[in-house]
Amino acid sequence: MRDFAETRRPFGYFVHHQGRGHAERCASLVNALPDSRPVTIFCARDDIFPALRGNVEIRRIPSLFEATGEERSGFDGIPTPETVHCAPLGWPGIRQAMALISGWFAKADPALMVCDVSAEIAQLARICSVPHVKVLQHGDRSDPGHRAAYDGAVGLLAPFASELAQPDWPAQMRERIHFVGGLGLRTEAADRGAARRRLGLDPEARMALILTGGGGNGWSTAPFGVAARAYPDWQWISIGAMQGDWHATEGGNLRHRGWVETPEDYIAAADLVISSAGNTTCAQILRAAKPWIVVPEWRYFDEQLEKARALGRAGVALHLDHMPSSAHAWRKAVAAALAGHAPDAQQALIAPDAAAAAARWLDRLVPDHTTEIANEGEFA
Repeated sequence: MRDFAETRRPFGYFVHHQGRGHAERCASLVNALPDSRPVTIFCARDDIFPALRGNVEIRRIPSLFEATGEERSGFDGIPTPETVHCAPLGWPGIRQAMALISGWFAKADPALMVCDVSAEIAQLARICSVPHVKVLQHGDRSDPGHRAAYDGAVGLLAPFASELAQPDWPAQMRERIHFVGGLGLRTEAADRGAARRRLGLDPEARMALILTGGGGNGWSTAPFGVAARAYPDWQWISIGAMQGDWHATEGGNLRHRGWVETPEDYIAAADLVISSAGNTTCAQILRAAKPWIVVPEWRYFDEQLEKARALGRAGVALHLDHMPSSAHAWRKAVAAALAGHAPDAQQALIAPDAAAAAARWLDRLVPDHTTEIANEGEFA
């Protein structure tokens, strides 16, 4: 008698390679799925992912929005239809990427495709008769392209708590959303004292952290020179991308450390955080429950603007539309952030086991049919 091992129909997963948040939450989610569930990830980069469990493969595809020089000219004057966002004509890379994904659909017969994020890939899955889940992000996404992607999905996955939902999302859309705050966090929140020891920081000095994610070019340094001069008894540290200003008169209490391997240590060590509004960045700060000033960076569809507004409405961060531009404006903002700090409300927006909850939800979405695979050579 042969011994049979159970395997499930595979999941597909498209990951946008701008920033690291998409890859972080993908890894968190697929690692929480059962080992018997194969997963194939499609992404233009394979070097942005944390460690993945066995039974997960990454297939590199051409970028959907970065030109290679092989594009045909003469089509720029043809308008883009409202049902798509990034669909220029004459781009061989886009054709190749779509062919790789649709070819896998035909061969693998996947149980589900997760799209994080692309309205075009989501619509491709629906056109190819593959059930798909669309990852939901903040922003003005009322356009026909996003609506088609959402309407065609079997479910919407929001990597944030329901308290951060946008008020303009209709009820019929809200009913299909699975909210899971903290999806993508890989490590536990660090202890303040231990984090300061690891970073070589004074255990008693006040420290403000300036934090940007990997999806853009970062901020200008000039506002933080003003902030550091307004608080000369504080240590000001920036991590992530920053753009230098020739006129930024920075004092010795402002240091730029660039990209770091352990941003969670810097967050834990801080007495105040000033950050952009990327999803993983926000989740890390909420979990650490720090006084917080959030200032959105430019993103497509006003993603960070709407995320920052949601955080402000929930009372878990001080939302500013732009960096303070004077010492007295900085003093007012810092005082407001410290006075309005609500650590319990912040931590309540992070699910205790986000990845496991999301994985269970995905498995419940699709009627699955398992396959028995013989382990040759093993007999009872």
